[in-house]
Amino acid sequence: MKAAILTASDRGARGEREDASGRVLRELLSAVGAEIVDYRIVPDELDLVAGALVAMADGGVDLICTTGGTGLGPRDVTPDATLQVIQRRVPGIPEAIRAASLPKTQRAMLSRAEAGVRGKTLIVNLPGSPNAVRECLEVVLPVLSHAVEVLRGGQLDCARDREAPA
Repeated sequence: MKAAILTASDRGARGEREDASGRVLRELLSAVGAEIVDYRIVPDELDLVAGALVAMADGGVDLICTTGGTGLGPRDVTPDATLQVIQRRVPGIPEAIRAASLPKTQRAMLSRAEAGVRGKTLIVNLPGSPNAVRECLEVVLPVLSHAVEVLRGGQLDCARDREAPA
C-alpha cells in the first residue's frame, strides 16, 4: 500500500511546531507495511489543503491520512477541503472513529472529520493531536488493506469470511 500523510497546521507549516501527529501516522502506517511515498505540511487554508489532496491522490497513492483541522475552529478546514476533492464519501470510517472515541472524550462528537474516495485513493481525516491520531487510526487500521484492495479492483466482495457450519 502506498500511503501519503498530510498535516494541516499553520504553526507546523511555519516550522514553529514539530509534527508529532505526522510522526505517529508514519510509525503506525509503516508498522502495517504501508510505504510512505509523500508527506506534506500545509497551512490551514482551504485551497492549499485541497490542492495537496488532489496532487497526492492524482499522484497514485492508495491512501491519504490527514491530521489536523477537523474541529470547529474558524481555520479548521480539512473536512471541507476533503469534501471538495472526493467523488464518494465513506461515512462509516468517521462514524466508527467517533463512536470509538466518544467513551474516551465527549469532545469526539465535535469532530467534523470525513473520509472518501478520489479515483482509487482513500482519504481519511484524523484529529491533530498525537494521542488522538493513534487512537483513531487504530480503529480503522484493520480495514484499510481491504479498502485499498477493493479500490484497486482486486476484491469486490466486502462480506466477512465465515466458516461453513459443520
